[in-house]
Amino acid sequence: MIELKNLDPSDAFLAVLQGPDDGQPITLINTFAAPDGQTDKILDIWREDALIMKAQPGLISAQLYRGIGDSHVLTNVAVWENLTCLRNAFMTEKFQSTLAHYPDGAAAYPVIMRKQAVPAVCVG
Repeated sequence: MIELKNLDPSDAFLAVLQGPDDGQPITLINTFAAPDGQTDKILDIWREDALIMKAQPGLISAQLYRGIGDSHVLTNVAVWENLTCLRNAFMTEKFQSTLAHYPDGAAAYPVIMRKQAVPAVCVG
């Protein structure tokens, strides 16, 4: 089973997920750390998860990135219409049941974010 870990201890994923929704788009950035020899298994299970999420209201886009070389890291970047849509999709029984399929020792570091404007560099 996968272990959810907080990349930012001051902003725990499950607390943010349950927080108030201002109706604005959000981005889930979820980085997976695979145990030795299990990266492809995580990729297969993530595919199942992604198909479940694609069937839920509010998913705008999803993209998976894989570290190059012998990396054991996968990162999912998913854009949602708002926090409520992500929360509802995450809490479905069907999605929750897939979490047990991940190999022991697998970890996920989910963070909910928004685009940040930086003058002369990028828009928010």
